[in-house]
Amino acid sequence: MIIQLPANDFTFPPPASALREPNGLLAVGGDLRPQRLIAAYEQGIFPWFGEQDPILWWSPDPRAVFDPAQIHASRSLRKQIRQSHYRCTINHAFSEVINACAEVRAAAEGTWINANIIEAFCALHSLGYAHSVEIWDDTALVGGLYGVSIGSLFCGESMFHRRDDASKMALTSFAAHFLTHGGRLIDCQIENPHLLSLGASQMPRQRFLQILHIARHEKLDHGMWLPQSIALTCYGLS
Repeated sequence: MIIQLPANDFTFPPPASALREPNGLLAVGGDLRPQRLIAAYEQGIFPWFGEQDPILWWSPDPRAVFDPAQIHASRSLRKQIRQSHYRCTINHAFSEVINACAEVRAAAEGTWINANIIEAFCALHSLGYAHSVEIWDDTALVGGLYGVSIGSLFCGESMFHRRDDASKMALTSFAAHFLTHGGRLIDCQIENPHLLSLGASQMPRQRFLQILHIARHEKLDHGMWLPQSIALTCYGLS
């Protein structure tokens, strides 16, 4: 049974009550106010819905995740990183990144990143919960990703590229930075072949929620989310 969320109550049903088919559908309705979004992510729940759908809330089982120390970088990607003139930054262009993710998705297959989602996540960014990673070719934004931080866990939402492998560079560079600042796990929600090729694995929801319960009380090293340039790299690449 799918729960209809009330307008002014930010509580959610327990993730274990989510449907098996479609996998993880938990609740419908509510809104995208920051309080509700933060409450959702702190419980392993996220919004995902089409343009014509009501707001749908999900907590799938199993969960797709990255160990930040084990993201796969191919030999060719490592070579590209070594030779690249690109640069990588954090929180320099959140609005541009989320809009680019929406544009690229819409052109390829349709997107759930609509105007309401963009407004909601920009509000989360202004509150220090949502963050972006950018890849630049001089002053041109050529790739990036964004997501939500819950303590030492990062919930990746979407990534894009306008040049070959720019999104992969954003992911590997972010993962290395995240790891060195005390990051524990990167959530990527639902598996797909692309994520699996980069080293994502499936984790039972119960185990994911156990890690999330610990991670949300952990603070990353000071400076993790300050707007800054970071090394264009991947873990273990010197």
